[in-house]
Amino acid sequence: MKKFSKCLLVFVVLLCTTLAFSQSTITGKILGSDFNEPLPGANVVEKGISNGTTTNFDGNFTLKAKASTGELVITFVGYSSKTISFSGDQDLGTITLISSEVGLQEVQIIASVAVDRKTPVAVSTIRAAEIELKLGTQEFPEILKSTPGVYATKAGGGYGDGRINLRGFDSENVAVMINGVPVNDMENGRVFWSNWAGLGDVTSSMQVQRGLGASKVAVPSIGGTINIISKTTDVEEGGNLYTTLGNDGFKKFGVTYSTGLMENGLAATVSASKTDGDGYVDGTSFNAVSYFVNLSKQINDDHKLSFTAFGAKQQHGQRQNRHSIETFRDSERGRKFNSDWGYRNGQVLNSEDNFYHKPQISLNHYWTINDKTSLSTAAYASFGSGGGGGTGGDSSKFFLDNSDYRVGNLGTIDFDRIVDENITAGVNGSESFLRASRNDHKWYGILSTLKTDLTDEISILGGLDYRYYKGIHFTEVTDLLGGQYAADDANVNNPNNQAQVGDKIFYDNDGIVNWLGLFAQAEYNKDDLSAFVSLSASSTDYKRVDRFLYLDSDPLQESDNVSFFGYGAKGGANYNIDENHNVFVNLGYLERAAFFNAVFANRNNVDVNDDAENQKITSFELGYGFRGEKLSANINAYHTTWNDRTEVARFQLQDNTVAFANILGVGAVHQGIEIDLKYRATNQLTLTGMASLGDWRWADNVEGVEIFNEENELVDTVDLIIEDLRVGDAAQTTFALGTQYKFTPTTTFTIDYNYFANLYARFDPSDRGVAGPDAWEVPAYGIFDSAIRHGFKFGNFDAALTARINNVFDTEYIADAQDRGDSSAQSAQVYYGFGRTFSVGMKLNF
Repeated sequence: MKKFSKCLLVFVVLLCTTLAFSQSTITGKILGSDFNEPLPGANVVEKGISNGTTTNFDGNFTLKAKASTGELVITFVGYSSKTISFSGDQDLGTITLISSEVGLQEVQIIASVAVDRKTPVAVSTIRAAEIELKLGTQEFPEILKSTPGVYATKAGGGYGDGRINLRGFDSENVAVMINGVPVNDMENGRVFWSNWAGLGDVTSSMQVQRGLGASKVAVPSIGGTINIISKTTDVEEGGNLYTTLGNDGFKKFGVTYSTGLMENGLAATVSASKTDGDGYVDGTSFNAVSYFVNLSKQINDDHKLSFTAFGAKQQHGQRQNRHSIETFRDSERGRKFNSDWGYRNGQVLNSEDNFYHKPQISLNHYWTINDKTSLSTAAYASFGSGGGGGTGGDSSKFFLDNSDYRVGNLGTIDFDRIVDENITAGVNGSESFLRASRNDHKWYGILSTLKTDLTDEISILGGLDYRYYKGIHFTEVTDLLGGQYAADDANVNNPNNQAQVGDKIFYDNDGIVNWLGLFAQAEYNKDDLSAFVSLSASSTDYKRVDRFLYLDSDPLQESDNVSFFGYGAKGGANYNIDENHNVFVNLGYLERAAFFNAVFANRNNVDVNDDAENQKITSFELGYGFRGEKLSANINAYHTTWNDRTEVARFQLQDNTVAFANILGVGAVHQGIEIDLKYRATNQLTLTGMASLGDWRWADNVEGVEIFNEENELVDTVDLIIEDLRVGDAAQTTFALGTQYKFTPTTTFTIDYNYFANLYARFDPSDRGVAGPDAWEVPAYGIFDSAIRHGFKFGNFDAALTARINNVFDTEYIADAQDRGDSSAQSAQVYYGFGRTFSVGMKLNF
């Protein structure tokens, strides 16, 4: 027995020794080829088994391998996987993953993508995998809601009607760029996200640069810049099929195929999807078909061409009119209530809707002139067609408070009654009808950047940015609602117009913008210091053509050119104190031409404000960053002063009609502190957090604000007494907490909490003629979102299931509000946010 015990002991010791010696410790650092940046969160897995780890914030990893020799498989979304052999304890050194998309690095250069611990700006980046996990049925801007300084909502709740504010600035003053090409409207600076339905399917990464940003071209980055980088084409052949189902009939189907980089240097990717549903809000059904095409050609070692075309043709019902809190509570439909729709002969009909198609086409040429100099050029065009629906004639029949034309208490519009009355009117024409405000456009541009390295430390960049834009604005009759015609006398060339469906009414004019910008930038990078100085100048020419106010024979039908000169200067520096700590500073001053509506404020070709003041912006920012093995954190403070601001406010008058106010010459001060952090508690668990504390106020009062109705008629002139009042329409205080847990390398579970406070309602410009308190403060609210994604094998294919719930606890909250002048909840007109929504999707890669 003793002999057996001794043998057993020897066997156990030998077994443990063998196991100990069979294990290996493997270390290394993983970088991406695009900008030689660390890739935090890259997967490192021992081939053939589930043993693995992920990289930390500096791209470093340590893996306890089960065997003494073997292979590691390294993967990161957007990069080609790499397999590396190991033997015993080994430091693999620096491992560089190559981008899986052809031409992506060149696009990122044109788009001025910021680099961590190098570019001196406050920045947050969301990659394709996170977009895919968190988008679900949300509006595209909403995936940024956990970003410091961001407030994003669904607005009225129609498909694509979402909006985003950054540091208190709305989309008119937040530069949105897709592959480096500006997409803000050339006349008013606005961004309509419905034009980009399906963009989330083809986005490689989205980067928010807060403040003046790193963009070299002169863009309206007052609040910040949203840089969206679309996918190019994959290096390897393959594709995917995907589908998503969600609440309220949401259905989405899509397919993507890539040829891979072929022997002749050509690569192509094609993607298409179809989305439709009933909408969470009543009467907001939608349908959209989106498409994406990229063709890349490697001509030789020095020249590369890339052609991209994408867009979406969509139509959706809208909820344009806000209502009182009492109205929503009294309605059987609660927060889903919408007064802007009804039935005609049993079929849904919207009094307010939106339809648009805006394909964007670009051809990029990348030329490596020599090992120090390169030239990147993008020529692009977009053609917009569509607009927003509304009412004409006696619009009071469509108002909620007109119970004679409602089916039941707070019911839908009684279109059948309106049709009957129009039929009875006979030769007198339609008393009430439906129309659409069209905003078609043609837009052409070229953006070219030359970069050369003067020394190993100093680079200079310079280029031009030319844009031509023609906005075509008119109202057309879309439905006579049983009548014979719509009477309109707005056209002096046809004052007795008996308009039929498709005919123009109310107004018909063009806004023509010619823009030429030049820019230059010097960059310095040596050791731990990086810095830049950037100068830009732009010439903006406006012209207005009006075919309704002036006879065809009248030379005033076309205005003279009105020219404005703008310029800007900004600079910044980042210093890496050591491998953990860095600090940065940036500052800038820019003058931007007034918007088109500020020049033609009276909406005619005679009263031209050719002395309109440039908008003047001064910005200053300080930041600190920490990168540790487990913790990554940033804190920054900013101060932005904006003088001679151009503001076009859309709001509801007391009689519930829609009006627009041209607010010229107002100033504002936006300042605050932002914090964001990420903590990797374990290889499986990551915690995130964010806090944004803003103080945004109007700086002065404004006299002589002109208010126009939707028929382009001046209805009032008022003064605005708003000095030191808080800027509304965005939460000035936001917090976010998030957890991400990886049950396995292919199974991820997330919970996110977002809290919004100090949200002040938009004020009614027609009712701020005397000093008063801040607009009504909307009650603070917080919502939870959750998602899970599981990857698995489906035969020989890789597949993934994704499920998402937004507003998990069905919290009731007000997301948007307009103050009626008395700063009270009782009179405020509001949009409620969505209740609990969900989506389930599957993706099959081949």
